Amino acid sequence: MTGLSDAVALDDPVGESLRGHHAHLARRLGGAVTYVPGVATFSAVPAEPDADAWADLAKLLGPGEFADMFSSPATPPSDWEPVFELEGRQLIWAGDGDLDPSRAASDSGVVELGAESVPEMLDLVERTRPGPFWPRTHELGTYLGIRDGGALVAMVGERLRPPGWTEISAVCTAPEARGQGHAVRLIRALITRVVARGDRPFLHVAEANTGALALYERLGFETRKHVTFRGFRTPCGAGA
Repeated sequence: MTGLSDAVALDDPVGESLRGHHAHLARRLGGAVTYVPGVATFSAVPAEPDADAWADLAKLLGPGEFADMFSSPATPPSDWEPVFELEGRQLIWAGDGDLDPSRAASDSGVVELGAESVPEMLDLVERTRPGPFWPRTHELGTYLGIRDGGALVAMVGERLRPPGWTEISAVCTAPEARGQGHAVRLIRALITRVVARGDRPFLHVAEANTGALALYERLGFETRKHVTFRGFRTPCGAGA
């Protein structure tokens, strides 16, 4: 399993994912890289970007388009319009906590979700707002769900994949199904799969989401660092 000495990849999780495991889902121009439309809006530039790197990203995205810079501390030029800023944390799984891998692996109520489940996944996301999720987001990795009477009521999935790591994301439960432990079951099941292939789980959470933070800590996640999530809109005159 990946050690903490390899956690440097988590300093640029978007760029590391797009240059590695998610290269087949990437668009590139010069030093800029972003996901193909419909998968994610996350974008990345070099650690110390110059004007050319920002110009490349603006051309890649087009004029007036959204650039989700995720946890990158790099600040774009002044003609980029700020869209949002959110304080959060990056957590890594410490390999302990209230987790029984054998029980998680044998949980028959947890099902794998594929392309045929996308309409239901999008509906659940619309109702619960766990974070960005698009028609092709499921292509980022494995997604698991729980059904009740055939209806999808809870979900979790894999998002960023820097070398040796897998991000757990899209943790959501329908309002009518909360309080039944669905999120815990799903996270345990996904941790089991991630660890089985030799990766280490990590995740991100908004600082204000104290309930989710408490849940993750109970499952063995520890804060690695505090981050600021930011998004910008490219200049209206951007593009080739």
